[in-house]
Amino acid sequence: MNKKIIALISEDFEDLELWYPVHRLREEGCTVDIVGEEAGHVYHGKYGVPCESNLCFDAVDPENYDGILVPGGWAPDKLRRFPVVLDMVRAMDTAGKPVGEICHAGWVLISAGILKGKTVTSTPGIRDDMTNAGATWVNVPSVIDGNLISARRPPDLPAYMKDYIQVLNR
Repeated sequence: MNKKIIALISEDFEDLELWYPVHRLREEGCTVDIVGEEAGHVYHGKYGVPCESNLCFDAVDPENYDGILVPGGWAPDKLRRFPVVLDMVRAMDTAGKPVGEICHAGWVLISAGILKGKTVTSTPGIRDDMTNAGATWVNVPSVIDGNLISARRPPDLPAYMKDYIQVLNR
């Protein structure tokens, strides 16, 4: 699969929620760019696993990518504060490209304003945030609603990536 994917990153990302999708998509033949506030910066996950970004937010044109991934952890609370990140997520959504979010990553989609009328899942801790943003929240491992793919937490990663790859291949 010759596709290009954006994987957003910031400090305190959930280690598995970043790395599992990145490796899984690379196994499928995708190019996955790790995109953070700074290019060449080493970010650390909640459990200390490092990850170096290869691009900064401002260097990325969503038009040149086929999908985007937002990891969970505490990184989404930081990511949603960057207008360029919210614009990137909106652009991918408007273009109908896969937008993947897991765990607390729903915060970024809430701030981007793209959840109204969507059916999603997330960690139960942000259920109220998701429903207050206009989404219908369900407690299942992974949900596809159009181009939006959502999952609850690390044990759901296999279902999440199966669904993400299915949407990416449409």
